[in-house]
Amino acid sequence: MTGLSGLFAEPGQAALPRLTPEESTVVRRELAELEAGDYSGPLLDSLRKLAAAVPERVHDDSARVLLRMHEIAGSGNYQSCLSSLPLVRACFELGLVSADSEEGQGPAELIVGRGHIAPSFYAEHYVRGTFPFTPLATLHQGGLTGVIHRDLGFRNTMRYSLGVGVAQAVSLASAMAERGDDRKVVCLAGDGELQEGVVFECLRFAHDAGLTNLVLVVDANDKGIEPLPRPLSRDYLAGYLHRVEEVDGLDAKAVADSLGELLAAPGSAALVCRTRKGDHSFKPKPAEGSAAPAKPAKVSFAATTGRMLADRQKRTGRELAVFTADMANRFGLRGKVPYTNTGLAETLSLGLTLALPERTLKVVATDAMYYMDSLSMLTEATTSVRNLLVLAGRSWGAWGGAHNAANLLGLVMNTRVYEPVTEAEFDACLDRLDHNPDITHVLSTVDAKFDPPGADCSADVDGGVWITPPAAGDLGTALVTFGYATVLVAEANRDLGLPHLHCAALDPELDAETVARLRGSERLLAIEYNGAHGGFGERLRTKYLLPAEVHGVQRDIANRVHDKQLRLHRMSPAQLRELLDGRPSDADGEDRPGEEAPRAAARA
Repeated sequence: MTGLSGLFAEPGQAALPRLTPEESTVVRRELAELEAGDYSGPLLDSLRKLAAAVPERVHDDSARVLLRMHEIAGSGNYQSCLSSLPLVRACFELGLVSADSEEGQGPAELIVGRGHIAPSFYAEHYVRGTFPFTPLATLHQGGLTGVIHRDLGFRNTMRYSLGVGVAQAVSLASAMAERGDDRKVVCLAGDGELQEGVVFECLRFAHDAGLTNLVLVVDANDKGIEPLPRPLSRDYLAGYLHRVEEVDGLDAKAVADSLGELLAAPGSAALVCRTRKGDHSFKPKPAEGSAAPAKPAKVSFAATTGRMLADRQKRTGRELAVFTADMANRFGLRGKVPYTNTGLAETLSLGLTLALPERTLKVVATDAMYYMDSLSMLTEATTSVRNLLVLAGRSWGAWGGAHNAANLLGLVMNTRVYEPVTEAEFDACLDRLDHNPDITHVLSTVDAKFDPPGADCSADVDGGVWITPPAAGDLGTALVTFGYATVLVAEANRDLGLPHLHCAALDPELDAETVARLRGSERLLAIEYNGAHGGFGERLRTKYLLPAEVHGVQRDIANRVHDKQLRLHRMSPAQLRELLDGRPSDADGEDRPGEEAPRAAARA
């Protein structure tokens, strides 16, 4: 399958049981049209062509469409999308979202800094007749990405982190001014996003450079992931922009009228739109009449971090200082240990560790990708701060976690990277930090729910432990795994019984006997749930000259739920079992990475 059919036919079929009868009828018609027609052109053009071929609209309210997208997916950032929906509607009304893919055609250039509100645009496209329904039913399910992407009409796009949108807007405004283009640049941002250090720098530059063509539209809902400590300061914005207006952000007409006035008026401006936002992550309502679960749901390993830190503090009596940029929920910190939320200012999270007492255990809890924002401060911290622990939560493969820690933090002085999968390993990493306080310890803590393996590296966190011990004599096929991959491989290997060595360190120190046994195997597989390039397996090959066949994530992340993410990268237990058997890894029928939907890494 190619083109639109290759992206949406399979996930569209899979979504049918979750649709209403009316939605199902339209999706079946659209799928039939996809099969019969030619939809191999540019993605946005093909979507418009399919919408015209099947013009029936199941819903005529974009708020209803937005809700259905999240109900069908069972996940997403519904409240963020809903908060910004009136602002998105205003952008459509003013012609800022255009069918024309060429730059310089609309009344102003639009940059969307809140990258994860792409579903708001999709919903509005749908009710206006320019999107079909089938892609909307595939959100986070292997079809439509939940973040803005150039192929879907966002000419200027942020990639992985909030705050980048403001930087792009200032860049574009500066370039347009230099070439004599008198149109303005509208940047749709959030009040949490404005806490980013890059935003301060950009607004200062825009003011000092005398830019008069920048209009900042702020969704001011007083929340990032957590509530903001204080509301957005209008005085701060007024210090750098010519005019600051405030409007009811829930009234799309009021937003459009005010924004239209600011576009027509001379000078730079900010439009602060007062909105509301509920819980950050979407949770579907339980089915009517459904019984309460018999036992509490299992939580992810990352979410147990707060309890593990609290237990350790109770045992050791050690002073603890925890800083996080809106990540307290991910790590289960609330109610377990005191922490300081720096909003979305990752650089500040590290900066606040710089002058604390040497003996204090300093913990920076961040997302696996976010520390890319603060490498300069990270370098300062790793070279000057003792007893520094960086928690890098992650749920994806090639981006984040140990992979970024290897390729970014590994290039920073004085760091060691681990991915513990048991509480004992987590504690052993902190013991190691106690004995080596000059070395920053980075712990990749996985956002996945799993039972711990039967053995771990807690006795030697820099070494390895046999999950399945080898028999006497030479090995046939042998397995060596890193971190979370151990859990997946152990399940795949349950009935095969192949010798299986687990490591918690990204760069393990293996003893001579273990290396000799691995080198003596007929086939050696090194498996990691992180990027294979420059990662765990390649380090084994170069450090120990092991003839390892490396299996890991090969590409960028895809915005998909965890089980689909595993299958996409051939990391599901069923696919791994075929790999261990020496068969082609095509289990579960998942598309290969080169056939996946457009994606961009963004904060969720």
